Amino acid sequence: MKKSHGSLLLVTTLTASMVTACANPSSAPSDQSGNSSAPAGPAKITIMANLHTAEVPSDTIEKMVEEKTNTELTIQWVPDGSYEEKLNAAFATGSLPQATYLKNQTSLLMFRDAIRGGQFWEIGPLLKDYPNLKNLDPNVLNNTSVDGKIYSLYQERPLSRQGVIYRKDWADALGLPEPKTTEDLYQMMKAFKEKDPDKNGKNDTMGLTDRNDLVYGAFKTVASYYGTPNGWGEKDGKLAPEFMFPQYLETMKYFQRLHKEGLINQDFPVTSKTDQQNLFITGKAGMYIGSLSDSQSLYQKLITVNPNMKLDVANRITGPEGKAGIWAIPGYGSAVLFPKSAVKTEAELKQILSFYDKLMGAELGNLIYHGIEGKHFTLVEGKVSQVDDLKLTDREIKPYQALQVGGENTIKGFKESYFKIPVKDKAEKLVKDNNSILIHDPTAPLDSKTYTEKGARLQEGIKDATYKFILGAIDEAGFRSAVEKWQKEGGDKIIEEYNASYQQSKK
Repeated sequence: MKKSHGSLLLVTTLTASMVTACANPSSAPSDQSGNSSAPAGPAKITIMANLHTAEVPSDTIEKMVEEKTNTELTIQWVPDGSYEEKLNAAFATGSLPQATYLKNQTSLLMFRDAIRGGQFWEIGPLLKDYPNLKNLDPNVLNNTSVDGKIYSLYQERPLSRQGVIYRKDWADALGLPEPKTTEDLYQMMKAFKEKDPDKNGKNDTMGLTDRNDLVYGAFKTVASYYGTPNGWGEKDGKLAPEFMFPQYLETMKYFQRLHKEGLINQDFPVTSKTDQQNLFITGKAGMYIGSLSDSQSLYQKLITVNPNMKLDVANRITGPEGKAGIWAIPGYGSAVLFPKSAVKTEAELKQILSFYDKLMGAELGNLIYHGIEGKHFTLVEGKVSQVDDLKLTDREIKPYQALQVGGENTIKGFKESYFKIPVKDKAEKLVKDNNSILIHDPTAPLDSKTYTEKGARLQEGIKDATYKFILGAIDEAGFRSAVEKWQKEGGDKIIEEYNASYQQSKK
């Protein structure tokens, strides 16, 4: 084999000549079923992927994938911290590889104009011809679409991991049941602050620990409980941003109450995630609202501090409207594009899609996600129980998970994970349960040029006003002024463009 994984500098720099050399246009084209007609040798495919570990991975799994798919892979492992920079540089120089993984949803948004300009292959009409790729979720594919057309494969992500993690030992000591409503949450936070839940005789605890993030912190999740739209919602037949809805205001009032009564860390608008979690781990706070998946790491760290503690998780919290709901992401993490600068012909494109179709099969889908049975995991009750050697799994498995297309819900025969920690097992069940109460963002597949250019900057003004309201620095009139400023500086244009795109999508 021709590749070397020894140097990050070498593997993260791809020249146009390398792409051309690896394109292999002479390979026999695939037929419409996605099967290649006896190529003379392995198909050569170049890939650019995000590396989330400190070192370039062992190629054990890569060699197995190559053998089972009859391919020769050249993978650029680009460190996460510099991925956007490398991606943009490769695009600017016309040296993108054949399969280009975008870092996140924002990256796909930034590439929309290039997609419209014909620089990437449309793959939507071809997916039906592949036995595994055709199982990709049409709703998620639509969220990746540009003007209603599909250009990318995607890595599946749970639509919503959000929920409540709390100290069950504290709740039990105070006779508090599992919270079901936002009022229950408030009463639990209040009791955690005022009734000495750790029984140390000191007034040294608080209810909720939060951080400087209105999306992945507690605010957006609680806003869902109040019935706030996810990003944008329909109002009088037209789309409007979430902060123009009364439920957003009620959520701000809820947090203002928490802050005023000292039930939340007072400096949460400037608190990092690490510091937020430390308040929970050290027993200063009894509730954490955010990703339910954080329950495992919080448990593992808390148990070393207090072996007698208990954690529990909850979802389906209802607000004043009495209806359960939770905000959802578009259903994908990364998306995979196929640039015409590297993929020269449709036959070549089909050959690459055939590779990904095999990667979405049960055997390889499980291999790149879970690793090798007996080495990286054992089966417990038919589920995958990972070995405790994190260095081994980080070196040989985790990087290859970045190559996955589809996921648990779309790969037939995908093995479920076994969780040794009961609260983590319950958390994962609640993540799946969230699928029945999702609040989607209707603008995910829509387009607004003004939002692309100004949206992030304008949103900072709303974020700042939201924090100021919660902290009592401005009143309702002050928040309305911030919204009006958002409208005047480009927000009205964003509303207009999203609604035009929305109406176009209905035709």
